[in-house]
Amino acid sequence: MNPIDISLILFGYLLGSVNSAIIVCTLMRLPDPRSEGSGNPGTTNVLRVGGKRAALITLAGDLLKGSIPVVVAWLVKAPVNIVALTGVAAFLGHLFPLYYHFKGGKGVATMMGVLYAYSFFAGLATAATWIVIAKVFRISSLSALIATLLAPIYVWLIAGPVPELIVATAFMTAMLFWRHRSNIQRLLSGEEVLIGKKN
Repeated sequence: MNPIDISLILFGYLLGSVNSAIIVCTLMRLPDPRSEGSGNPGTTNVLRVGGKRAALITLAGDLLKGSIPVVVAWLVKAPVNIVALTGVAAFLGHLFPLYYHFKGGKGVATMMGVLYAYSFFAGLATAATWIVIAKVFRISSLSALIATLLAPIYVWLIAGPVPELIVATAFMTAMLFWRHRSNIQRLLSGEEVLIGKKN
């Protein structure tokens, strides 16, 4: 691995560590998403504590910090394994951010941003799945779990049999499920909060 490859992966992690939810809530003088609502510094919780405008800005920030490092890796013609690792690094930066004592969000929007940069249409298919499930059940965590579970399949079908991208996507899915373990427990007990409802 050469210095450029290492720099790309490091760039992914450092940009991924920037938490859009915390920044947006601070700038808009909203409650800290880490201490209000679900306590998760992510888009869904910002929607709960700050409304749609703040949530949309947060979503855009998280999507971009996932996409930008991967796009840069493609532009400099990095090997596909480095492209894949750069996306994973951005995702892990959101989960374990350097700037916030390694305590971050659950990674749904950032993973979506990475997927858009891996393969735009695979990302689009994943997002469409999230939207459909959310419209039917109105549960953000369920939408995320189903959409990301299908994401490696979408990458395989749309981007082609590129093992590096498929494995990277599957890894992010596994990590996302781990981060959602409390949500899964609430889903099984029928206690998960609906989209737009306060805890």
